[in-house]
Amino acid sequence: MTATVESATGRLARLLTMVPWLVNRQGIDLTEAAAELGVTPEQVEADLMLLFLCGTPGHMPDDLIEAEWEDGRVYLRNADTISTPLRLNRDEALALIVGLRTLLAIPDLSERGAASRALAKLTSATGEMLEGAGQVQVALGADSEREALALLRGALDRSRRVHLRYLVAARDESTERDVDPMRVVNLDGRWYLEGWCHRAEDRRLFRLDRIEHVEVLDVDGTPPEGVQPRELSDGLFQPSADDVLVQLLLEPAAAWVAEYYPIEQVATRPDGKIEVDLRVTDPTWVVSLVSRLGGEAVVLAPAAVADRVSAAAREALATYDQSGA
Repeated sequence: MTATVESATGRLARLLTMVPWLVNRQGIDLTEAAAELGVTPEQVEADLMLLFLCGTPGHMPDDLIEAEWEDGRVYLRNADTISTPLRLNRDEALALIVGLRTLLAIPDLSERGAASRALAKLTSATGEMLEGAGQVQVALGADSEREALALLRGALDRSRRVHLRYLVAARDESTERDVDPMRVVNLDGRWYLEGWCHRAEDRRLFRLDRIEHVEVLDVDGTPPEGVQPRELSDGLFQPSADDVLVQLLLEPAAAWVAEYYPIEQVATRPDGKIEVDLRVTDPTWVVSLVSRLGGEAVVLAPAAVADRVSAAAREALATYDQSGA
């Protein structure tokens, strides 16, 4: 008989439960343990072999869990860090409940059944401790965004072209465009439509919360032959050689920029300030970023972008003075 085939997530969940269970039952018969855990003895042995490789950071012999079962009885040692079952406080349990409800609000969630079962178990286990949790409701996006999502999914199912009125935030301009939908994706908590834009004659991503109007056209919406969705595993923004190369000087408090955005080059000065090079499709984004950082970033190059940042700062100060604040 072979070990049970299961997902990595399922096995991890069982191991996290199994370790404290075995620690509190030192010397339990292997066959009995398998029966109690609902798996085969071979699966328990395979799990124990895996535990030999688990432990606290350092990966030295004293950092790893020790397992022994040669005589048919199971002993676990050096597992103190996870020897007790997980206990959640009120805030942690509420955060998990809200997170699970957020997942369940995502249309076509592939793991809906697992998320529903986890939510049911969690709410049952917390009982009166989270008496008010039932009042927490989760909705992804505004009503208009959810309506647009439903229309776009319908257009995708029927291969129909859509007409969009789309807000280009960088220019504060509403544009009209016809799009052949390719897919709808959720990235970093936002919904996007990817499709072939006939206005740009290229593949484009549209944020649903910036779509002001959607009309499904009675026109075939099959994208041109050979056009494939973008590879988004490395993130939404994918710089190209045609983008503007911008050099920023960041104060230490703004160092997170170098970790959060795709950076081509980074260097730390002796005074702790950080120089970063990054490519941007629209320099307006840089103006917005530097403004948000409130003096913790300076544009070193190109001069045209630095001038736009200075102009935006002067305009903001003038508005502030006129308001009498």
